[in-house]
Amino acid sequence: MEIVSVSKYIWTLLYMQIILTFRTLITKYLRTLTGLYCNATTDEIGTCWPRSNSGRIIERPCPEYINGVKYNTTRIAYRECLDNGTWALKSNYSNCEPILEEKRKYPMHYKIALIINYFGHCISVGALVIAFILFLCLRSIRCLRNIIHWNLITTFILRNVMWFLLQLIDENIYETNEPWCRLITTIYNYFVVTNFFWMFVEGCYLHTAIVMTYSTDKLRKWVFLFIGWCIPCPIIIAWAIGKLYNENEQCWFGKEPGKYIDYIYQGPVILVLLINFVFLFNIVRILMTKLRASTTSETIQYRKAVKATLVLLPLLGITYMLFFVNPGEDDISQIVFIYFNSFLQSFQGFFVSVFYCFLNGEVRSAARKRWHRWQDNHALRVRVARAMSIPTSPTRISFHSIKQTTAV
Repeated sequence: MEIVSVSKYIWTLLYMQIILTFRTLITKYLRTLTGLYCNATTDEIGTCWPRSNSGRIIERPCPEYINGVKYNTTRIAYRECLDNGTWALKSNYSNCEPILEEKRKYPMHYKIALIINYFGHCISVGALVIAFILFLCLRSIRCLRNIIHWNLITTFILRNVMWFLLQLIDENIYETNEPWCRLITTIYNYFVVTNFFWMFVEGCYLHTAIVMTYSTDKLRKWVFLFIGWCIPCPIIIAWAIGKLYNENEQCWFGKEPGKYIDYIYQGPVILVLLINFVFLFNIVRILMTKLRASTTSETIQYRKAVKATLVLLPLLGITYMLFFVNPGEDDISQIVFIYFNSFLQSFQGFFVSVFYCFLNGEVRSAARKRWHRWQDNHALRVRVARAMSIPTSPTRISFHSIKQTTAV
C-alpha cells in the first residue's frame, strides 16, 4: 500500500508540472497574439534595452562604466518587460562586477609605491639639475656629444616637473576633464617622447661616429636638435586630436581597453627603441673587433659613452615596455610589478645624470680643474684681503722713515 501511495504522489507531481508548463506556454502565446511589447529605451545608466515582447526578461552585457567605476563587461544585466507592455522601473545590475583597481586591492603597497615615486623623482630632479648646471658652466667640454647628453638631461628635468604637476590634479578635475588638465597631460607625454628621441639621437651619434666612421666635425647640431625636439611635436599633436575626438575624458590620462589612440605616440617610441637596439648591436660589434686595441682619447670616450648607452637604453626601454606587460593575476606578481615599475620610473633621471654626467671623465676632469682654480682664486683673494686689512701704526711709519733719512 505504501508503494502505491508513493507512486500516486509522484505521478500527481508530474501531472501538475506538465499542466503548469502547458499553461505557461499558452500564456506566452496569448501575449504574443495581443501584441503587447516594451519599446526600445535607455535607462539611467545608459544601457540600451531593445524592443521586447511583454512578460520577458531581457539580458544585456554590463556597461563598461557605472558612476565612474569600471565594470566587467562579460557579466550580464537584466530588465523585465512587464505583462502590460512596460519596462520594470529599475534594471537589475546585481550580477555586474566592478573591476577593482590595484589601488583598491593593495592600498598599503600603493601608498608605499607612491612614496617611492615621490622620493625617486625628488632625487632625480636634484641630480638632473646638478648635471644641467655642470654642462652649462663647463664650457671647455661643450662638444656635440656632451651637448646631446645635456639635451637628454633637460628633457628629463622637464618630464619630472610635469610629473609633479600631474600629481597635484585632483580626481574631481579628472572627472570634469578640464582643458588645462588635458594640456598638462599633453605636455607630459611630449617630454616622454622627447626622452626616447634624444636616446635615439645618442645612439644615432655613436653609430655614425663608430660604425660609419664619419667625422663628427661634419655632423650638424641643428639636425640632432630637430630630431630630438621637433619630430615629437606632430606625433603628440596627432595623438591630442585623436584623444579629443575619441577619448575625450579623464584628462586624457590612461587609455580605455579596446582603443588604440595612445599608440599614435607609443608606436614611434617602440620603433625608436628597436632602431636603437640595432644601433647598439652594430656599435658593440665594431668595438669588439676594430677598436679594442685602440687607446686614443677619442676612442676611450666612445667606449665610455657606449657603456653608458648600453646600460641606459635597456633601462629606459624596460620601464616603457612594462606598460604593455600583464603582470599576472596572482598577488605576488601584482605587488612585484607595482614596486619594480615605481622604482624604475622614478629613478630614471638619476641614472641618466649619473651615467652621462657624474661618471663622465670629461665632466669630472673639467669640474675638478674648475674647482681647483676656484680654490686658488679664493685663497688668493683671502690673502690679499688679509694683507690689505692689516692696521699700520703711524709711529712705526715715522720711525721707519726717520731711519731711512738718517741712513741717507
